[in-house]
Amino acid sequence: MKQRVITAIIALLILVPIIIYGNWPFIIFAYLLATIGLYEMMRMYNKDKGIIYVIISLPFLWLLLTPYSDLTLGSYTFDKFSMITLFLLILLTISVFTKNNFTFDQASFVLLATIYIGTAFYFIIITRMTGLNYFLFILFVVWATDSGAYFMGKFFGKRKLWPAISPNKTIGGAVGGLIIALIVGIVFQLVYAFDYSLSYVIFITIVISIVGQIGDLVASAIKRHYDIKDFGKLFPGHGGVLDRVDSLLFVFIVLHLLQFA
Repeated sequence: MKQRVITAIIALLILVPIIIYGNWPFIIFAYLLATIGLYEMMRMYNKDKGIIYVIISLPFLWLLLTPYSDLTLGSYTFDKFSMITLFLLILLTISVFTKNNFTFDQASFVLLATIYIGTAFYFIIITRMTGLNYFLFILFVVWATDSGAYFMGKFFGKRKLWPAISPNKTIGGAVGGLIIALIVGIVFQLVYAFDYSLSYVIFITIVISIVGQIGDLVASAIKRHYDIKDFGKLFPGHGGVLDRVDSLLFVFIVLHLLQFA
């Protein structure tokens, strides 16, 4: 517990100024976290060849993370979908030139992992560029959900939520996390108001809380499938990058689809 607290304090001392300032320091930091997250995912999939998968996918991850919807090279303009399509074709071509030493299954994993991490961190960057209030609101609601689920689960968590995926999560914890998130979301709107009605902010808070918990379960399902406890060890007592942002990845993607930020 002491190690977890020390790590959390150090992380906050680094993160808070970067989040508040935003701009290029935040973008560079997002690139760094996404790169480490990609490495964690590839190493989980194959410890021996993970670094090779990273080398293949890293240029496309960085292209997906560019805080612009389109990228112009000479007389050609590429949108995000074009980048993904090009990456797909390159991966399939590699499988031919390696005589199937790089298989279709491997190409599929590399493609999906790169798109998932790249898309989520792209929306993280875009949301911070939209406004600090949007970014803080999402963070506070997600953290409130996690904390509420943990503490409420200890007192009211008698029935398991999904034991086959995450044995420690309970229905009481999930509901408790949602309740605490709603309290935090409403207080945030009263103190640092958006140009939305309170009812809409409540709706978005519910979405963030539920989707964040789904994102957490998705990460648990992936780790259980590959028989690992944590994605990485970057943060002592907390795991790796993907262990810390598993809820946020899902949330930022869904909120973009809802055009919240």
